[in-house]
Amino acid sequence: MSSTDPAPAIPETRTRFRAHPSFVPFVLAALGLLLIGALVAGVGVGTIQLSPADVFRGIFGHADFQWHRVVWDVRLPRVLLAGMVGICLATSGVILQAVMGNPLADPGIIGISAGAGLFGIVILIVFPTMFMATPLFAFIGAMVAAVTIHALAWRGGIQPVRVILAGVAVSALCSAGISAVMVLYSDRVQGALLFMNGSMSLKSWNHVRLLWPYALVAVIAAVLLPRRLDLIVLGDDISRSMGMDVRANRLLLTGIAALLAAGAVSAVGLLGFVGLIVPHMMRLTVGSSHRVLMPACLLFGAGLVIVSDTMARTLFSPADLPVGIIMAALGVPFFLFLLRRAL
Repeated sequence: MSSTDPAPAIPETRTRFRAHPSFVPFVLAALGLLLIGALVAGVGVGTIQLSPADVFRGIFGHADFQWHRVVWDVRLPRVLLAGMVGICLATSGVILQAVMGNPLADPGIIGISAGAGLFGIVILIVFPTMFMATPLFAFIGAMVAAVTIHALAWRGGIQPVRVILAGVAVSALCSAGISAVMVLYSDRVQGALLFMNGSMSLKSWNHVRLLWPYALVAVIAAVLLPRRLDLIVLGDDISRSMGMDVRANRLLLTGIAALLAAGAVSAVGLLGFVGLIVPHMMRLTVGSSHRVLMPACLLFGAGLVIVSDTMARTLFSPADLPVGIIMAALGVPFFLFLLRRAL
């Protein structure tokens, strides 16, 4: 690189912007406005087009408004559910990338979502009367997968490449289990196909009530966990020297990440790449401090999934695509770009 090459000035300029006192509030406010815009667009776009004024009247106005039922009973719960799924998966991705020491870690890529999906689909297909227990069993599956990956990736510390390899193996094993269940119970496959691709179709307020406690956990984690995450990314030796019980904190953080991924899986099925795309894009914007990174990921994750689901619902209308197809179209190129940079 020649001495006149301007490339080094780019990170310096970015750092200078980040250091400005008003930068973080500005970014968070912009993300908040984008989220509100995504929510309004998600409720307003469809076979019946509604203006922003109609959307607000449908949400906050009287029940005698012409499109109140369309807004309140059909579109709003779906949009809120998409936002909460984005919050859960984005927060899970941030935590896993810190705990696993791997920038490519994501609940879907490293197999945690697959573990939750295997246990969840067994309940949905084999024991459908136990539907309300789906979140519990999804969490058990996610924790089994997370602990297995952690054990396989450990060699005197977490090895980032081993995380990916272990995750691929665990994900393949869980996918084989899901396929076996679908073959053995082929008469019940239709619901399983939607589950496999992260569908928001036919979601109601019952699904919102199922997921909101997990979204609340994600918000609380964004407030309470940044210091732990900032310490753990420094490495085990430095973390111990600063008084952290590394093993206990890894278990706690992995459990929280698995819980959030399991909640999202139990509500909408297997939805990948949210926990990969969102943290990386927000790191490029606000830096790597989790005090700022986590709330930024909450806002952007919610908005991204809402926009993706709106696209899935409207691009090929009247067909209603699973949102997982849109996220895969966005996520796979981004994953390959990160993989090339990391390796």
